[in-house]
Amino acid sequence: MPKNSKVTQREHSSEHVTESVADLLAHEEPVDYKRSVLNMTGETWDKQKDGEEELDAENRPAWNSKLQYILAQIGYSVGLGNVWRFPYLCQKNGGGAYLVPYLVLLIIIGLPLFFLELAVGQRIRRGSIGVWNYICPRLGGIGYASCLVCFFVGLYYNVIIGWSIFYFFKSFQYPLPWSECPIVKNGSVATVETECERSSATTYFWYREALDISNSISESGGLNWKMTLCLLVAWSLVGLAMIKGIQSSGKVMYFSSLFPYVVLVCFLVRGLLLRGAVDGIMHMFTPKLDKMLDPQVWREAATQVFFALGLGFGGVIAFSSYNKQDNNCHFDATLVSFINFFTSVLATLVVFAVLGFKANIMNEKCVVENAEKILGYLNTNVLSHDLIPPHVNFSHLTAKDYNEMYRVIMTVKEGHFKELGLDACLLEDELDKSVQGTGLAFIAFTEAMTHFPASPFWSVMFFLMLINLGLGSMIGTMSGITTPIIDTFKVRKEVFTVGCCIFAFVVGLIFVQRSGNYFVTMFDDYSATLPLTVVVILENIAVAWIYGTKKFMQELTEMLGFRPYQFYYYTWKYVSPICMAVLMTASIIQLGVSPPGYSAWIREEAAEKFLFYPNWAMAILISLIILASLPLPLVFILRQFHLVSDGSNALSVTYKKGRMMKDISNLEDNDETRFILSKVPSETPSPMPTHRSYLGPGSNSPMEMSSAPNGRYGSGYLLASTPESEL
Repeated sequence: MPKNSKVTQREHSSEHVTESVADLLAHEEPVDYKRSVLNMTGETWDKQKDGEEELDAENRPAWNSKLQYILAQIGYSVGLGNVWRFPYLCQKNGGGAYLVPYLVLLIIIGLPLFFLELAVGQRIRRGSIGVWNYICPRLGGIGYASCLVCFFVGLYYNVIIGWSIFYFFKSFQYPLPWSECPIVKNGSVATVETECERSSATTYFWYREALDISNSISESGGLNWKMTLCLLVAWSLVGLAMIKGIQSSGKVMYFSSLFPYVVLVCFLVRGLLLRGAVDGIMHMFTPKLDKMLDPQVWREAATQVFFALGLGFGGVIAFSSYNKQDNNCHFDATLVSFINFFTSVLATLVVFAVLGFKANIMNEKCVVENAEKILGYLNTNVLSHDLIPPHVNFSHLTAKDYNEMYRVIMTVKEGHFKELGLDACLLEDELDKSVQGTGLAFIAFTEAMTHFPASPFWSVMFFLMLINLGLGSMIGTMSGITTPIIDTFKVRKEVFTVGCCIFAFVVGLIFVQRSGNYFVTMFDDYSATLPLTVVVILENIAVAWIYGTKKFMQELTEMLGFRPYQFYYYTWKYVSPICMAVLMTASIIQLGVSPPGYSAWIREEAAEKFLFYPNWAMAILISLIILASLPLPLVFILRQFHLVSDGSNALSVTYKKGRMMKDISNLEDNDETRFILSKVPSETPSPMPTHRSYLGPGSNSPMEMSSAPNGRYGSGYLLASTPESEL
């Protein structure tokens, strides 16, 4: 230490020391204890490694603008589920009444946990592995579990993008190839394809032309070469978008995040001009208040909130880690959460405007077919002409006239009515047909678009929207893998990204065999739900109960420049963990009550049939859940019994003028306070810190000691962000 330094002068002076270490730091030359004799850890100083760490800290990529970051978070959270899952749940669970439990759960579960993930990512500036290793090394398995779940979800999610790419290229023709059933020629005789005739043109095209699906998951049937090529294109798009990290993916987000809104607005305007659109919207938002008392409705609303925001995947943390530390992540959390909600409502309006139009078309078709049956019965004297009301005109038969005639015949022919085979042809019945997922996008919606004027244009727009929605979510999902791995293991992002996409494509070939759709269903139903629920519960516990809610709130105050609402304190500490525990319990019960199975398309019957998974498929299903959850207990055991190092036995302090960087995760509470604010020499902590893996909930925040006058990073010294690395 220099002889003229203030510390040296005080050692030879009898004057009582009243200045704190913070005051002394401002006048000291830069010191790195790893390089000095005060290094008590036995850790050798690696000059090259130390230089690389400092370079990483200075060069971590950042978003080009706040708009780019917000669009990235919106693109990640707003995905295919907003278009084909939320409308289905809304219809199934009480129409407008479903919005109430959804909004309540969004506010008490979704928003607080989304804010928590944004805050820890921005505060620590690492991917999910680094964040949870920092907060609580024993729960470091959270980050690894998130990466595995992201990998499982990415495998099948990109297959859906591949399906959309197939339909996108098939849309450049008129008429659309799924508008009519194919004709089979047998010599001079031409007949309609039996499977198509017994189902519908759009259903046949989806199951036979696109998927060429087998009758069960046990019948592989070999690879579907068309879908294999589409999957290759999908992974190529993802790889190109991700290869330069946020520098490339951020630019893609400008289009992939905004274009779906342009399409949705266009579809809404066009849909509202269609006959019957108002019927669909009115049916959608007519509340069935009794549904609000059904626990199943609340469970499904909680699950939808959970997945809509992308909680637990690590993508939210990854994107947030590229922010400046004084960014207002509370505003971001609120904005993105409610944009997500309003996007779901907008998509629901579009879907039911179009389905209302389709329901009217199908209802008119039903009326015409059944009117022909009645005419046949009248001509063969099965029915008397006296049963037909005098004002009914078969040439211009309306749905109202048919319903009146139907009720009369049903009353008079009560004993033999079923033998007539007449349908009621009620518009409500058509609107009540619940369709979700691929059934909505690739069957119901495509069928409706065949009746649009200029149908190829709308089909191109629709599937391009699905591609962009999927791509935005895939970029976030892949960031949940690449960011923590690159941060932790310092691999080259270009090499790792390309390798990851190639490996995922090879493994994903299981989804493009003829039975691949059944594997997509399996992964969608079981690979993420339970493991992610456990992950988010542990995230909540790690911050609120291990790291400490008070400490975390204080650090947020220093980071944001204002204190978050007390609402978050209570939701993080009590409400969210309890709600998530209830959701996890309900999910486990649901798994036990409903035997795992899938809907298989039986070619001979031209219909769907529910089948149970065979034993080998059950083994895969259980393995998915176990494998995704395995890092949680494994890392805990390894670190609890010191089988692997968690870095908690090393005290590394580095400070420079105007900035202080310090790893405090291994200081005792009292040692931490004395280190920062020691007033007299007797209070100086021992150079050998007590072993500690994490800070308990009662610990004082290091940021509570900050002397930054403006609540962020002003004059004086400031604490380190945390280790940073380049992605």
